[in-house]
Amino acid sequence: MNYRKYFLQALRKHYPGDSEAMAADTERVYKHVSTDIRFSSTSPNPLDRRLDFTAYFLAFIQVLEKKGEPFSRIRSLCLEVVGEYVRPKNQWQKWLKRLPARLVTNPLARGLIKIMGRKVSRKGHPDGFLAKVLTDKEETYGLGYGFDILECGICILFRKHGAGQYVPILCEVDKITSGLAGLQLIRSGTIANGAEKCDFRFKKAEKP
Repeated sequence: MNYRKYFLQALRKHYPGDSEAMAADTERVYKHVSTDIRFSSTSPNPLDRRLDFTAYFLAFIQVLEKKGEPFSRIRSLCLEVVGEYVRPKNQWQKWLKRLPARLVTNPLARGLIKIMGRKVSRKGHPDGFLAKVLTDKEETYGLGYGFDILECGICILFRKHGAGQYVPILCEVDKITSGLAGLQLIRSGTIANGAEKCDFRFKKAEKP
């Protein structure tokens, strides 16, 4: 739940006179939106846990829309919020974010990846995620790890609330988080932009 403070930070920075009212409005809209993702906290598909954060994003976006902000402004604010949220706050956090990429070839990690693959390959709820994990090195640029999102719970949620046009903003976040993990994201398409699936393939990023 600590993600809320980053939304409030952005509101206080950009709307100092209206920030408290807009924050309260965001909470009100979130309570309404979150009724559609109550299943996420208990879903057997771990990807569905992401829906609470994205429901808050949706509420934030709807409040900005109400304010009359254009798409470009909403995109900029959303990327600012998520950039601050995922940014490592110290060297320890920076190291932790890069750890999974270093362990992906470890036998124990590969066992955990297979377990995760079984969980995400089954729908936990009709409005949730469905994914396929790939471990074949020939399909994953030699890394031995990649995945396809076959059904996107974020798209389902946003479209249900008439906000499907904003989902590609959240797709941009994947590049940010991949970079922090020391990986280069390679993707040919996303469901949000009309593709049949979101394909996540990675290469280890070159050291600067």
